[in-house]
Amino acid sequence: MMLNTSRTRLRPWRDCDRPVFAALMADPMVMTDLGGPIDRAASGAKLNRYIAAYERYGVCRWAVEALNRDFLGYAGVMPLTAGHPLAPGWDIGWRLVRSAWGHGYATEAAATALDDAFARLGLPAIVAFSAPDNHRSQAVMGRLAMLRDPARDFTAVYDGVSPWRGQVWVARRGRISAPPIAQS
Repeated sequence: MMLNTSRTRLRPWRDCDRPVFAALMADPMVMTDLGGPIDRAASGAKLNRYIAAYERYGVCRWAVEALNRDFLGYAGVMPLTAGHPLAPGWDIGWRLVRSAWGHGYATEAAATALDDAFARLGLPAIVAFSAPDNHRSQAVMGRLAMLRDPARDFTAVYDGVSPWRGQVWVARRGRISAPPIAQS
């Protein structure tokens, strides 16, 4: 399965994606909000979780590529892990290579992933969270018509960063319509 937008393709991960995923996770600027880069082993474990989510639920943090097949990063919906402060539930996240920043790819891919998850999984709501100083992601959340929910903000050990403070936004079914997508 693939989800296509006018400029991007969201697809399941392939084994050959491991090097570009590891490079994304090793970029200090890309990983600033989570305390810095992660090593290849941690990157591999994270990618394995994304692959397992797709196999179990049919959704994940999809690999996002430009239509010319250049790797842009990831965007998608995942179930929150047991023990997460917002669990049970589902969250959306995205992370892009620096060269893809500022071009609207995160909003385009995330909107498509949200609409797909709402349609196929029938979820009533999906959360997103960011560090307080991650203004780029907060701007994407705003463009996705997600609503800020300060009552659900949390502080926890998150991806090995302690303490990590998360500010929470919520998307509800019917929030906006993304650009039409074609499934293949």
